[in-house]
Amino acid sequence: MLYRPFGSLGWEVSAIGMGTWNIGNQWGEIDDVTAWATVRAAFDAGVNLFDTAESYGIPNGLSEMRLGEALAGIRHQVYIVSKIGHWGERTGQGVPHNTVDMIRLCCHASLHRLRTDWVDVMLCHLGDIEDPSLFLEAFGVLKERGEIRAYGISTNDLDVLRRFNADGTCSVVEVDYSLLNRAPEAEFLPYCQEHGIAVLVRGPLRRGLLGGKYDLETEFTDTVRDAFNVGGSQRDQYERDVAGVERLKEVVAPGEEMVTAALRFVISHPAGPVAIPGCKSPQQARMNAAAGERTLTDEEMRALREAVE
Repeated sequence: MLYRPFGSLGWEVSAIGMGTWNIGNQWGEIDDVTAWATVRAAFDAGVNLFDTAESYGIPNGLSEMRLGEALAGIRHQVYIVSKIGHWGERTGQGVPHNTVDMIRLCCHASLHRLRTDWVDVMLCHLGDIEDPSLFLEAFGVLKERGEIRAYGISTNDLDVLRRFNADGTCSVVEVDYSLLNRAPEAEFLPYCQEHGIAVLVRGPLRRGLLGGKYDLETEFTDTVRDAFNVGGSQRDQYERDVAGVERLKEVVAPGEEMVTAALRFVISHPAGPVAIPGCKSPQQARMNAAAGERTLTDEEMRALREAVE
């Protein structure tokens, strides 16, 4: 596993982290034992950064709870990233973030579920936030109290990131980036490089599509990707992505080879991103982690870009 500086924070983190949205039953049910084994398999393979959020899981918070259980005994050897902003929205009981105390309360609840006294990074999960002042004030208080070590935002919008970093205090950003979505390369990632902001990449496998096993006949039954199905709100984008994957198959075999290539593409960007693919089994965790053994050559990068263009 390659380890790299995490922005300007001075931490050495694994090039491949683990996203834990998938162990909370929203991507299909798994049991507690499998969730524990998946986290531990990632750790044993060299992963030392785990990403989660208060809203991940059915019920809300299940991903944090399972992650906290799995990290018992090894908490001091890993970095935990969590996010605040969407608690209870799927069940019509969204928490308002209209005071500093409400944001602090959400963080304290995350700490409880994670069985830890601190979170290494807490992110604002509202990617289109207009006025981040309450989050910035709350995160500042939490950092002063030692309950979080650093903070940032999860967003795909550079203007939102700029507002969140207006005082130069945003240490981490989480952004959607992959072979099938290279939009951040234009301005977003260069901005992060310029300002020393650590980059976490969600969606590096485009919700699993960059494994090459899905096609236009696939019927998704999980709650995350049901919009990919015929008549769904994301069907048109899904069809474009499938076409891109079909072109990619001309140079990379589907399955582990394609997953590895897609993850290495992400971590090879000069901004030094950390990819946080999800997984639902120890086997998937080990396969993802293995991609972190090296970055791609310029020639390999060029071949992948040309394949999906």
